[in-house]
Amino acid sequence: MSKRDYYEVLGVARSASDADIKAAFRKLAMQHHPDRNPGDRDCEHRFKELNEAYEVLKDAEKRAAYDRFGHAAFERNSGGGFGFGAEFASTFSDIFEDLFGMGGRRARSSGRERGGDLRYNMEITLEEAYSGKTAQIRIPTSVICEDCSGSGAKSGTRAKTCATCSGHGKIRHNQGFFTLERTCPACHGHGQVIENPCPSCSGSGRVTRERLLSVNIPAGVEDGTRIRLAGEGEAGIRGGPSGDLYIFLSLATHDFFQREGADLYCRVPISMVTASLGGDFEVPTIDGGRTRVKVPEGTQSGRRFRLTGKGMPVLRSKQTGDMYVQVVVETPQKLSKKQKELLREFEKLSSQETQPESAGFLTRVKEFFDSMGARTGTP
Repeated sequence: MSKRDYYEVLGVARSASDADIKAAFRKLAMQHHPDRNPGDRDCEHRFKELNEAYEVLKDAEKRAAYDRFGHAAFERNSGGGFGFGAEFASTFSDIFEDLFGMGGRRARSSGRERGGDLRYNMEITLEEAYSGKTAQIRIPTSVICEDCSGSGAKSGTRAKTCATCSGHGKIRHNQGFFTLERTCPACHGHGQVIENPCPSCSGSGRVTRERLLSVNIPAGVEDGTRIRLAGEGEAGIRGGPSGDLYIFLSLATHDFFQREGADLYCRVPISMVTASLGGDFEVPTIDGGRTRVKVPEGTQSGRRFRLTGKGMPVLRSKQTGDMYVQVVVETPQKLSKKQKELLREFEKLSSQETQPESAGFLTRVKEFFDSMGARTGTP
C-alpha cells in the first residue's frame, strides 16, 4: 500500500509555514489519539500516519529532502514503517509540551534558587510626604553565609552533581504515550548534593541577620505607595540571586489637613460677625509657613477659598496641588441677657436684603402651601 502525501495527511498546502503544520498536527493528533478512540484501528493507523508526516515536515532538512525526493528520501532508514520508537517520543513530547506543559527539553539545574521578596510597612507623616525624607530601617532577613560564601558546602569541599538525576533536578518516567516528570527525591530538585554541609548555615548557603537599610522617600508620595529596593530581599539558596524588598507607605492622620491627591483641605470656624462684616484670619501651610485668608462681607458657611500652589507636590513632577480652606460660621453659645436682646433687636431690623436666602426660602414655602391649598380647595 503506497503512502499518502505527507502534506495531504496533515491537510496543509506545500507552502504552509512551520506554525501551520504544527497547528494542523496538534488538532488532528488530539482528534485521532488512541486513548480517545479505544479499539478503533482506523484511528490508531491515522494517528501513526499523522505522527510520521509531522516527524518529517517539522524538520527543515527533512522537509527539504521530502519536497525534492518524496518518500524515497527516507525509505532506506525508515526502519519498517511507523513504529513508536525514539522519534515518536520526540514528536509526541513536542506537542504535549505545548498542550499540557509536559515533556520537552530539560535544563540542568544549578541548585541555586532566588531568595524570597520581603515586605516592610512604614508610616510617615503628611509633612514627611510633602518634603520627602531618607529613613533608616532595620529588617531581619536571610543573608549569604560568609563561612561558605553561599555555596552551602563546608569550607574546603564543594557540592557534587546528583547521581540520581544527573544534575537535572528532575527525573522522567515513561508511561504509555506520556512522559512524566517529578522532582528528584535525592537532591530535592537542586541538581546537586552536598555531602558535607556548612555548619553555620546547615547547607542552605544563608543565615538570618538584622540589616540596616537606607530608604529614600521622594516628595509627593501618597498613601499606599510602594517602593521597591531591588536585591534587598532574602538571599538566594546556595548562592542564588536575592529577592527584592518592598516598602509600603501609609500616611498618618493629620490634625489639620485632609489630602485628596495633590490637594489639601481644611475647615476653619469663623464668627458670625466676621462672616457678616468681613475680615481675615491666619492658617498654617504644609510647608511650615502661614498665610492669611481674606473673608469678604456676607460670607456664607461652607464657602471654600482656594490657595493656589499651597498643596502637595506631584510625585516626580514639578507641579504642586492647591490648598482649599472651607469656612464654617459658628453659632454663638451661652449668650448673656444683653446679647440675646441685641440679637432679637437685630432680627426685628432684618429684611430680605440682609437675609436674602432665608427670605427666599420662606417665600418658596409659602408658594408651595398656596399651591397645595388650591389643589385641595383648602383656604
